Amino acid sequence: MNLKELAKWIGAEVIGDPNIDITSANTLEEARPGQLSFLANAKYAKQLETTGASAVVAGLAVSSSRVALLKAQNPYYAFTQAVVILHGYRKHPHRGAHPNAYVDPTATIGEGTVIYPGCYVGSAVKVGRDCILYPNVVIYEQCVLGDRVTVHAGTVIGEDGFGYATHNGQHHKIPQVGNVIIEDDVELGANCTIDRGTLGSTIIGHGTKTSNLVAIGHNTVVGPHALLVAQVGIAGSVCIGHHATIAGQAGVAGHLKLGDNVTVAAQSGVMNDIPDQTTVMGAPAMPVSQARRVISIFTQLPALLDRIKQLEEAVSELSAGDEPGKP
Repeated sequence: MNLKELAKWIGAEVIGDPNIDITSANTLEEARPGQLSFLANAKYAKQLETTGASAVVAGLAVSSSRVALLKAQNPYYAFTQAVVILHGYRKHPHRGAHPNAYVDPTATIGEGTVIYPGCYVGSAVKVGRDCILYPNVVIYEQCVLGDRVTVHAGTVIGEDGFGYATHNGQHHKIPQVGNVIIEDDVELGANCTIDRGTLGSTIIGHGTKTSNLVAIGHNTVVGPHALLVAQVGIAGSVCIGHHATIAGQAGVAGHLKLGDNVTVAAQSGVMNDIPDQTTVMGAPAMPVSQARRVISIFTQLPALLDRIKQLEEAVSELSAGDEPGKP
């Protein structure tokens, strides 16, 4: 469609020729004539002078005399809408459960749900409407998925939590008799694991999205609209508030409470509760302003060690000069 039509759909303002036809989307580096790209980060603004794109979705403050712009308040979201219009979502090769998927006769599957080959849906499982289970997804017995839940390949929902009682030097397995509840509009990446509750439920709040290789322990409750990036590990019985963001390779110890709108930086190790509206980083995780000071000092440790040695030598020389009989 042309830029005028596209701008109407995504709520943007056209700066330039509104009759330019757009056929697809691409990056600033790789775009060709007829393609749309986007600029969400000002540090890439120089690429507006070299991109082959016919038009670029950008923020309100961006200007260019070389390429047409679709200006939007939230350019990343506007570009997302444009990609949906131009490309659409993945089309599934079949409807319902594929013959090579196993769905237990006691499981209930909502209308419009697609189950790919190799999936296992256990006894008394409930899967809502318009869900997508990609190949080799496993859902253990009695787990519940809401509507419009997407689960990518290899993810396991409802495996036993890591629970053992140690007695006389041996680890005795604690039966895991709870389940997992995945609320509406959740998307789980590939090869994630969601432990079932020991007693009660592990809950993933509605609208939450995870990347790949995320592990969530038994009886943890993740609030609505959280973002869990790749390789995040959350231990058992953690309570996470709404709109939390936990970046890649971060770990959260068990029985902690992370408040609403909390941000945990990549590779952080969370060992204490985090209040609402707080950003933490580091291992152990600490408020970001403090963590930056610690990191700054850490990088100076070799020079500080040299200075300490020099001071020690100077003090030693002064002390030797104070001894009786010494000049």
